[in-house]
Amino acid sequence: MRALLNILRKELIQLRRDPKIVPILFVAPVMQLMILGYAATTDIKLVELAVCDLDQTAESRMLVESFTSSKYFRVAGRVSSQDQIDSLIESGKARIALTIPKGFAAERESGRPGNLQLVTDGSDATTGRAGLGYATQVVAGFSRDAGARPLVELRPVVLYNPDLVSRNFMVPATLAMILMVMTMMLTAMALVREREIGTMEQLLVTPIAAGHLIVGKIFAYSLVGAVEFFTALPVVLFWFKVPLRGRLLELVLLTLPFLLCTLSLGLLVSTLAHTQQQAMMLTAFFFMMPQIYLSGFAFPIQNMPEFFQYVTYLIPLRYYVVILRGVFLKGVGISVLWPEALALVALGLGILVVARARFQKTLA
Repeated sequence: MRALLNILRKELIQLRRDPKIVPILFVAPVMQLMILGYAATTDIKLVELAVCDLDQTAESRMLVESFTSSKYFRVAGRVSSQDQIDSLIESGKARIALTIPKGFAAERESGRPGNLQLVTDGSDATTGRAGLGYATQVVAGFSRDAGARPLVELRPVVLYNPDLVSRNFMVPATLAMILMVMTMMLTAMALVREREIGTMEQLLVTPIAAGHLIVGKIFAYSLVGAVEFFTALPVVLFWFKVPLRGRLLELVLLTLPFLLCTLSLGLLVSTLAHTQQQAMMLTAFFFMMPQIYLSGFAFPIQNMPEFFQYVTYLIPLRYYVVILRGVFLKGVGISVLWPEALALVALGLGILVVARARFQKTLA
């Protein structure tokens, strides 16, 4: 423990002696959050649909077929009661749920419009807005195909983000991206810089083991990441007014596995690069950009080719974006988001093992 504390003290002193690092750590995250919070937009073409057909008639099945055969929706599940819909939406397995009430066909037979309920996950405003538009088109087409029979009345319900404000789901994702960029880049470049200026060799002649050195550095930069997180969080809450419906403590606890992944990736990059310029290029083009593209932040995962959809399971940012949107907008916590947290822990430990092996080989 004394060795770890000495490494921690040494890292913090080294950070304090570099005046250029202070604006990078504390000013840049806020500026990026401000810019990307306003500028970032997304598009979507497919929507995960849950179907609850309580009528179970030929007409209700025809309506469901109108949804499932369209290019707008992909059926994520069929449930037998409305109570099951909430769990599908909370877990993110479905973005929209269609409920056909009992008596739907009878209402239309009697000359009255048949009522439908469409529940939308407003925590993803783009998907929710697109889904409502697609559903309206499908229902309108079904009504036209029915000829002179009464129209179908669609009653949408938007959960978590009733006004479908895109900023409410883009800003938390932007916070995740900034935290990833800052912690990964800082860790990678700091370790390479030590080799460049010769302080790494000085550490090697001390009694500190390589494992202690790695843990100490990860611990030190995790504190820096925590400071960045709590620096940017007030901007999310008070400037952009994104609601935090979940518990702050659970948000912090669920952030720790993500920090383990980003810091381990930074350590891995430091074992691959020989100069700070190489570390920056490797981090940006081989580790950051793929995460941004494949995490669902910039492009919907369900629109990607199947091969890349499988690749996204290896992307830490994918899981953390789900965690942030779940805690901020849905108010869910570890009881619902534990699969994402477990995936981050597994990825973080796996990357750390590889980085540890590479680090030992580099020192040798």
